[in-house]
Amino acid sequence: MTSKQLRTYTREEVAKHNKEDDLWIIIDAKVYDLTRFVGMHPGGIAALTDEEIAGQDATDQFFALHRFEVLMKPQYQRLVIGNIEGEEAALHPPSIGDISKVPYAEPTWLTEGYHSPYYTENHRELQRAVRKFTDEYLIPDAQAREEDGKRPDQKVFDKMAELELHAMRLGPGKHLQGRTLMGGIVKPEEFDYFHELVAMQEMVRCGARGYGDGLLGGKVIGLPPVLNFGSEELKARVVPDVLAAKKFICLAISEAHAGSDVMGLQTTAVKSEDGQEWIINGSKKWITNGTFADYFTVGCKTEDGFTVILVERGPGVETRQIKTSYSTTAGTAFITFDNVRAPVGNTLGEEGGGIFVMLSNFNHERWVMCCASARAQRGIVEECLKWTSQRKAFGKPLNSLATVRAKLAAMIQRAESVQNWLESITYQMCNMSYKQQASKLAGQIALLKSYSTSCAQETARDAVQLFGGRGITKTGMGRLIEHYHRTIPFDALLGGAEDVLSDLGVRQALRSMPHDARL
Repeated sequence: MTSKQLRTYTREEVAKHNKEDDLWIIIDAKVYDLTRFVGMHPGGIAALTDEEIAGQDATDQFFALHRFEVLMKPQYQRLVIGNIEGEEAALHPPSIGDISKVPYAEPTWLTEGYHSPYYTENHRELQRAVRKFTDEYLIPDAQAREEDGKRPDQKVFDKMAELELHAMRLGPGKHLQGRTLMGGIVKPEEFDYFHELVAMQEMVRCGARGYGDGLLGGKVIGLPPVLNFGSEELKARVVPDVLAAKKFICLAISEAHAGSDVMGLQTTAVKSEDGQEWIINGSKKWITNGTFADYFTVGCKTEDGFTVILVERGPGVETRQIKTSYSTTAGTAFITFDNVRAPVGNTLGEEGGGIFVMLSNFNHERWVMCCASARAQRGIVEECLKWTSQRKAFGKPLNSLATVRAKLAAMIQRAESVQNWLESITYQMCNMSYKQQASKLAGQIALLKSYSTSCAQETARDAVQLFGGRGITKTGMGRLIEHYHRTIPFDALLGGAEDVLSDLGVRQALRSMPHDARL
């Protein structure tokens, strides 16, 4: 708040200042002197000199057109000259780390009075710490980077490395051994998939889809093949620098000719005459973090079928930015490999066994996307509940209309069903070996991913309808809705298109059909 001495005024005193050259208003018991601001008002002079605004309490009118964050900006804080006698502000901006009180804005386990069998006090401690980190570091950087399109600030990467968030985003495993997780809140040996889910869902709250991928999404899907299938020498050379955010890695599978059809890849790798190197030729498209990656986990067609190879940036590797419908902060790239050489020791898994490497990686990748999708949908539910409560149309709040409440109901139902299915699968992951997950959960995770992103697209459409023109405007009241609606197709495509994943889930189920099952 302002540091200057504030006076106390009566509403009658404020009402006297109702002309263009002497104009005060009241917003939530605070008195604002807009005299010098009138000519700069983006909405024009007439909006402020209206007889229902000038000298009057304009709280409802203000919040019908502006987000709370506007009042918190320094240039508008300076306009505050006093408070209304005998009154206190009824509205308060959220503080860092706060849990939202809006119904369904938080997962049930974080909502006061509700219970869950999945989360321990340790999960709750981690949630509080990651939310504070997100509010302090990620949200400010996310909004700035979404605008300028640059990759996330290195200071953010370094802070994440200090807290071992880069390592935690890869799930439980040996890579956590010896690390101090989130300042010691979680012991490496106790870290489970619910800890990862908590961290992921808190970080998604930054509300910036391109930035979310720029926040080393490429590492989340590109490093596991190295961890799980790389040689000890390769892991020792690559993993420490990547988890310290000193170097970056991405997964390079998709091509212009092959997206969900992984076996249709055309990038080739042949061995050199002495058999010591792979010589790689081809191209990759839509590769997250590719523009700034130092390492590329590349799917190649080889003599024995399909092989995954770790390629280091060097001669013959060229990356170019692809402009998509979300921010270039994600570093989405078109990559060409022209006679690129990589040591045979950089092979991940067996030669010709690349499909197993990728399939084992897909489960975690898609599960991570489900975590993000579930939390992002909840954020839209919160925006819509707030908006329909404060926006008035036809003389009454939007949420007084049955058609509006029906849309809200559908949004809530989708968000809750996705979260609950996600938690059920996560519980199974915590109680299965990596091999069991690959065989038993591939179909369920594929179905969940397809379901969650189709739900998200419906919620995005309904949210735009509720916000109207504001829902297609990049700034102002509906900026988060516009952003969500514009970028939601990424979730529906990355990691496998919805139709492909739905079909995969059913095919997995059919393989388990008992031969003696009859009606």
